Amino acid sequence: MDAIEVIKTRRSIRVYKDKEVEPEKLLACLEAARWAPSASNRQPWEFLVVTGDETRRKLSGVHPYARFLTKAPAILAFIADPAKSQRTCSIDASLAAENFMLAAHAMGLGTCWAGVYDTNLETPIKGILGIPKELRVLCLISVGYPDESPSKDRVPLNQITHWEEYGHHERPQ
Repeated sequence: MDAIEVIKTRRSIRVYKDKEVEPEKLLACLEAARWAPSASNRQPWEFLVVTGDETRRKLSGVHPYARFLTKAPAILAFIADPAKSQRTCSIDASLAAENFMLAAHAMGLGTCWAGVYDTNLETPIKGILGIPKELRVLCLISVGYPDESPSKDRVPLNQITHWEEYGHHERPQ
């Protein structure tokens, strides 16, 4: 798949096959994540990989919108370090997470983002994962082989694109 096809065909997957994700695929996705752009190249991210049943169950129990985490073969916690970049650490870590999800899709894996940053879920998730209090948990991303094929429509480009000034949807000639 080329990059545009990967971007256009990636979907949030919440149902996974009962099949382990090969460590080399996880490492390849993490490699893609670490090559994301970041403000002043500060790279204010860390990644925590969870494959243990008990920890996945605990994380699933904490996040009310991510009960599917217990069925995912792997969960990635994307961690942002404000000490490296106070203003942009969450944005930078988001870029790394997107790179991870796109790489996973290109390798035939499915992912789903479960937001954590600036919610009351952050403290209990830090506790479960042993993450120091000065770091921030951006999100949890489930990873596995898809066992569903959801489709999503998108708002037409001409409705969300403005040319030269807000409200001008027609491209100047």
